[in-house]
Amino acid sequence: MSDGSFINELDVVALREEFPILERDAYGKPLVYLDSAASAQKPRAVIDAMRHAMEHSYANVHRGLHLLSNEATAAFEDARKTVAKFINAGSPNEIIFTSGGTDAFNLVSYAMGANVDGSGAIGEGDEIILSLAEHHSNIVPWHLLRERKGVVLKWLDISDDGEFDIEAYRALFTARTKLVAVTHMSNVLGALTPAKQLAAIAHEYGAKILFDGCQAGVHGRVDVRDIDCDLYVMTGHKLYGPTGIGVLYGKKSVLAALPPFKGGGEMIDLVTTETVTYNDPPHRFEAGTPPILEAIGLGAALQWMSAKGVDAIAAHEARLKNHVLEELTKLNFVRIYGRAPGKAPIIAFAVEGAHPHDVSAILDRTGVAVRAGHHCAQPLMKRLAVTATARASFAAYNTHEDVEALIAGLKKTHEMLS
Repeated sequence: MSDGSFINELDVVALREEFPILERDAYGKPLVYLDSAASAQKPRAVIDAMRHAMEHSYANVHRGLHLLSNEATAAFEDARKTVAKFINAGSPNEIIFTSGGTDAFNLVSYAMGANVDGSGAIGEGDEIILSLAEHHSNIVPWHLLRERKGVVLKWLDISDDGEFDIEAYRALFTARTKLVAVTHMSNVLGALTPAKQLAAIAHEYGAKILFDGCQAGVHGRVDVRDIDCDLYVMTGHKLYGPTGIGVLYGKKSVLAALPPFKGGGEMIDLVTTETVTYNDPPHRFEAGTPPILEAIGLGAALQWMSAKGVDAIAAHEARLKNHVLEELTKLNFVRIYGRAPGKAPIIAFAVEGAHPHDVSAILDRTGVAVRAGHHCAQPLMKRLAVTATARASFAAYNTHEDVEALIAGLKKTHEMLS
């Protein structure tokens, strides 16, 4: 996902000093945070931006004419412009702020299901293609359409490493296929899907395509115009930003054809006792008071990532991934799930004879925080023939010493449970 340009070396020591939480310990040991795929820690740039907005320029946005409202509106809309630039959208008006990635998927599901007569409508007998690598947030909203509208869900199998079979993907399409909703990067296996190729095939069959970019947006460059996707979802808290904020990108023509998801202030044009007309996108989909402070925080996070260098962060993470995979391979009691070329620094694994929850609990006492469970990906767990895995996920602030701490913790775990 790099553009191939010169990549500056990331100064990780200095970068870590920008994350206040990394100054604390865990049970008297240095904190090693390896759960960033669930939620990333926040740099001071984000914390300070949100605090400054609360202390100096807080008011509701868009409808006020006074100084504070004008300043808050400018900061909020600047954040929209920052997001648009970050993913190379054609216009800030193609960026919708949601309460998170899950909210964005539900917005699309509801709008397409409700849009009986419009472009992009999905109804009884129409088909949606998903993959077995999806997060529940990109599964359950489509099941709602299956239950309520009679939509047919079609499933693309994946390899053991999380890779897509392009010919099997193509074979799923029929004249009734209306939408493809697939991950751009697996939150369990870290595999990067061939987004541009998937989009081109979907468009050959007249279908729209939505990507779950909640992981891919963190670990490399995303260019929605180059991919030529119709819709793209990201979530702020994985992008070093706050919780309570997500992004739905949609092509202008796609958003214009969709009805609103929620009703209230801001999303209207005219309201009378007899009728209502709706605002243009993106405001049509942002009913009520939006996540003002959270959007400002997300904008600060993306500016922080851009200043550090998205490519530099990705290169650093790739070195960490290679290091941890090399060290884990030496442990004959550890099984690694997912080794796709170019995968992200998201490592799912199992320790022989130990439940992932026990692995996580013991590692925690050594100061190492990892995730354990099904990772909101139960169809994938079934595909892998497991009920759960442990998962170590790395971010810009992690170090090679963190890798060594994980390996030492796993050796201790194995000794305790053998």
